[in-house]
Amino acid sequence: MGIFGKLFGSLKKTKENFSSKLRMLFSKNKLGDEFYEELEELLISSDVSVTTAEEVVERVKEQAIDERLKDEEYVTELLRGVLTEILEEAEVEDPAYPCVIMLVGVNGVGKTTTVGKLAHYFLQQGKTVTVAAADTFRAAASEQLSVWADRAKVRIVKHEEGSDPSAVVYDAVSSAKAKKTDVLIIDTAGRLHVKDNLMNELKKMDRVVTREYPEADFLKLLVLDATTGQNAVNQARVFDEAVELDGIVLTKLDGTAKGGFIFSLSQELSLPVIFAGVGEKMDDLEKFDSKTFVEAIL
Repeated sequence: MGIFGKLFGSLKKTKENFSSKLRMLFSKNKLGDEFYEELEELLISSDVSVTTAEEVVERVKEQAIDERLKDEEYVTELLRGVLTEILEEAEVEDPAYPCVIMLVGVNGVGKTTTVGKLAHYFLQQGKTVTVAAADTFRAAASEQLSVWADRAKVRIVKHEEGSDPSAVVYDAVSSAKAKKTDVLIIDTAGRLHVKDNLMNELKKMDRVVTREYPEADFLKLLVLDATTGQNAVNQARVFDEAVELDGIVLTKLDGTAKGGFIFSLSQELSLPVIFAGVGEKMDDLEKFDSKTFVEAIL
């Protein structure tokens, strides 16, 4: 079973919950102002931000009026199409090689585990991979990454605990260039997005990669716990301001009951979800697919 086969199973309750509320909405209201107001409330209750919910409803409303649609099935299909469009508008092309991927995010979202899974993903694509243990702050972080690197059978660059993370990044870039590695994946320490000194440290690592490896496609991906809810958008906004994010990696997507903030990330910040995880195994992380996700929740 592929990851999105698992996703359909894990989001079954969410789909049933949302669909049942939508059916109730159709049974109560004809397509008028009250219907659209309640549709907006339904989206907000699923962790879609107010701004994005308003945008979604406005698009659905315009198309429904233009096409004179009143049938429940057609309007549901219209909603599905609008939600898919919003995700696809933020999509980016696959990375070019050589590629550097720096993972950032708050504590406890699964960055180190995600490094291992990403390494496995790129190996499956036939690429060579090196990982960098630039989380020199958390005790045993590099040892944890070493375990994942060993599982994925990829090279790791690491320094002693307490070392300068930018020095690790510098050495990892030098190593990747020398060995002509396709993908360098950088693990970074979890940091609260309100701590300026830690965000400045991220900016320094960003500058090292940009300066030392200008020929590489450099992606800065925010790792988000899918159970975070609306706070995910606030986190993304601050990290985006610091290092100009290129996209999102979602972890624990199988644990969320809502997930509507994904649409807000796309619509308000133009940040696409690039990878998604629905389990603990090495191969439980794959490319995110907009259409399949919308199908799984609606």
